[in-house]
Amino acid sequence: MTFQLEKLTCPSCMQKIIDNVNELTGIEAIKILFDRSKARVVFEDNKISEEEILHKIEEIGYSAKKI
Repeated sequence: MTFQLEKLTCPSCMQKIIDNVNELTGIEAIKILFDRSKARVVFEDNKISEEEILHKIEEIGYSAKKI
């Protein structure tokens, strides 16, 4: 699944999102394209939902939407 993130301002913002999403059960991989403000997340849909991933991103202070 791919998410459009709010405009990322620094690499530490990107790393904060990666670290927090990786803590969730069912996440297999996350890659962020910093210059495009997009995140690609591979996950087990029987363990976590898209909404839970979006909620986690928003919980740490960023906005995201599925594209």
